[in-house]
Amino acid sequence: MISRATASSMTHTAMRQLQANLSELSRLQEQANSQRAFLAPSDDPNAAATTLRLHAEQRRTEQHARNIDDGISWLAAADSAISASTALLARARNLTVQGANDGAMDATAKEAIAVELEGIRDELLARANTTLLGRSVFAGTSDRPAFDAAGDFSGLPDAEVVRRVSDEASIRVDTDGAAVFGSGDDSVFNLIGRIVTDLRSGVNVGPRLNEIDQRRDAMLSVQGSVGARQSQMERAKEATVQDSVSLEARRAAVEDVDSVEVIVQLQAQELVYRSALAVTGRVLQPSLLEFLR
Repeated sequence: MISRATASSMTHTAMRQLQANLSELSRLQEQANSQRAFLAPSDDPNAAATTLRLHAEQRRTEQHARNIDDGISWLAAADSAISASTALLARARNLTVQGANDGAMDATAKEAIAVELEGIRDELLARANTTLLGRSVFAGTSDRPAFDAAGDFSGLPDAEVVRRVSDEASIRVDTDGAAVFGSGDDSVFNLIGRIVTDLRSGVNVGPRLNEIDQRRDAMLSVQGSVGARQSQMERAKEATVQDSVSLEARRAAVEDVDSVEVIVQLQAQELVYRSALAVTGRVLQPSLLEFLR
């Protein structure tokens, strides 16, 4: 049986089609304005779930990047302090060589060397207490200075400061101050103090040169470890940058729209909507005339 088309049914059909065209036009306008492929999870549940996962991965990667930058700062501060300390120790060695030349130096000259060595000791102590944002880089997790005024180590060498640089890896960013500057009688501060005492007591300081060399070698060894961790950090930074680029590309492919494509679709839909308006107008006009009669 063939159903009879009435003016009312034609009107309802035309209005439904017009509303559908208007809804599609509105959707495309929203996409063009927001530059997003979907506006609500219900629009595309699978894409929405993928986007949420990618955003979570991006947040983790951003946190890793911040951790890496912070770690690089910690290691750079330690490296700079050790470099300055080895330079100071080299100067202390030169002064000790001069002080060991008993035949060419009188008490006044030796006192001048002793005074300069005391200044070097103070400078070394300042380097040993290098801080970054209020935290000592040589004291582990302790919030106290790594060394007290007497040159005794007061940090926590076994409580490492670490930074997570990926989902799988963490890197230590602090440096054991006792390994760099020594501790107790073995510290560089006590070593220089003994040289000063020997100079003022008329004791030959020549034998102290080997002790200086041993302490300098220890500093350089630790600095090598710091350098290795700096290289690890730089590699982790490169990997994080690559991950960030990859994640953003994957997110954009799911969440963002192709601006050119959506504009073309929008223009096409505007034409469809205008055509639908014209058709609806032609359908409704005779019906209205019949009603008025």
